[in-house]
Amino acid sequence: MPKARKPNSANHGRSKSPTRHSAKQLKRKPLTPAHPPQRGGVELVDPRVQAQLKLYDEALSLFHQQKFAKAKGELEKVLEGPSKELADRARMHLKIAEQRMKPSHEQNPKTADEHYQRGVAMMNIGRWDDARESLDKARKASPKADYVHYALAALDCLTGEADSAMKNLKVAIDLRPENRYHARNDEDFAFLQEDPRFTEMLYPEKDGSAN
Repeated sequence: MPKARKPNSANHGRSKSPTRHSAKQLKRKPLTPAHPPQRGGVELVDPRVQAQLKLYDEALSLFHQQKFAKAKGELEKVLEGPSKELADRARMHLKIAEQRMKPSHEQNPKTADEHYQRGVAMMNIGRWDDARESLDKARKASPKADYVHYALAALDCLTGEADSAMKNLKVAIDLRPENRYHARNDEDFAFLQEDPRFTEMLYPEKDGSAN
């Protein structure tokens, strides 16, 4: 194998100095950053993304003003932009806007799951009172649904109601123990991080109360 390199000596003008010269040239070339700066997963450098973000902000403003028809048009434009993150956010709000534009008899949820879905949708846009109303109806219709109690606990955290959050989270864990592990990494429960009751509930092994 070492001998295989010797025949190249005949082409010394093409193999040695150009290689070094090329290496020097490569060092001088400016490096292109692998990933442009981001904010919340959304790229900020690309002017197309900036335009998409502006459209999204305008659509969200219309959405919060409950001007759903106008918001729908703007959100559809956001879907055409290059940022998948913004498109995903717009798609979620677009679905809600289309639901709210339906006749009243079509948009009124009836089943526990429909009330739950509406409650979560209201949480996502910060409409706490509407979210609680829907989740309470879901709990009444399906009292053994652990995910409804879990959502209510998360809502309690978002509205600063620690005692109610602990009560609802305990029910959710009693109904489905796996919820204990979900809550450990759920940002919605950040409000309870300093509460010793929360630590005891999520980490029972620390005080020997685990089964």
